[in-house]
Amino acid sequence: MEIKNLLTFIQVAELNSFTKAADSLGYSQSTVSSQIKQLEEELHCQLFERIYKTIALTDKGKEVLKFAHQMTKITHDLQTKIQNTDTVQGHVRLALADSLIPSLLLEHFSLLTRTYPHITLKMTSAGTEELFRLLNHNEADLILTLDNHIYNTDYIIVHEEKINIHFVVSSDHQLAQRKKITIEELIQYPFLLTEKGMSYRRLFDDRLAEYSLEVHPILELGSAHLLCSLVEQGIGVSLLPEYVTHQSFQEGKVKYIEVENFHIEVWKQLLYHKNKWITPAMKSVIQFIQEKNK
Repeated sequence: MEIKNLLTFIQVAELNSFTKAADSLGYSQSTVSSQIKQLEEELHCQLFERIYKTIALTDKGKEVLKFAHQMTKITHDLQTKIQNTDTVQGHVRLALADSLIPSLLLEHFSLLTRTYPHITLKMTSAGTEELFRLLNHNEADLILTLDNHIYNTDYIIVHEEKINIHFVVSSDHQLAQRKKITIEELIQYPFLLTEKGMSYRRLFDDRLAEYSLEVHPILELGSAHLLCSLVEQGIGVSLLPEYVTHQSFQEGKVKYIEVENFHIEVWKQLLYHKNKWITPAMKSVIQFIQEKNK
């Protein structure tokens, strides 16, 4: 049994597509089909149900997938041991919430490249639903979410922390001196928010719905840091994580607004799929993020 056939099988299974697997591996589709057929003949079982243009793992296929991951991991560990090198190298695909990108790039990326000069990183921003789609289809190795707490045995959580989130206005805004305000009154003011359905914006909308309320922002923007800059100019009210607003708050440019009986719980979590083969490059990126978020 050839390892390359197992690797091809893993790609087809995780991408749910012979075509996507071929593109990912740099093979022709006929080569991928031939390798899967060879593997099925060797194992004397059908690995995929093929219905029209869709495929799905059979029960036997699901069992084989678990062993395929174990066998490829053992092969990689053996190669790493024999090569006897301390150099960590490889490519890591990290998908994350948009507002987390600036802090990761500006504060830590240069140190990451100095620490691991042979690791390359691809970063993709997306909403929570898309993050998990990328993870489940093996289009991302790791995801960094900013949402409610995720509980799911399909995923391994390697880092998590609760994130403080605040309603913010400029220091000279008419609400800046208010100690408390009701949510009903607050949403009458112009709002600047991240895009609908994105991480904590979705949590905000869901919480408002519990009160039979809805907000109509004058601006929706993917970048939380740009929103903070606009708030500083007195344009409106926003809901932003503390790591975005902290410096502006310390400098007296923005004020936090306390809203009566209205709380949103947000968590940052770094996860990977339980069936994912953890490469040395992935392990190094995980450890780096864990260390920088202590």
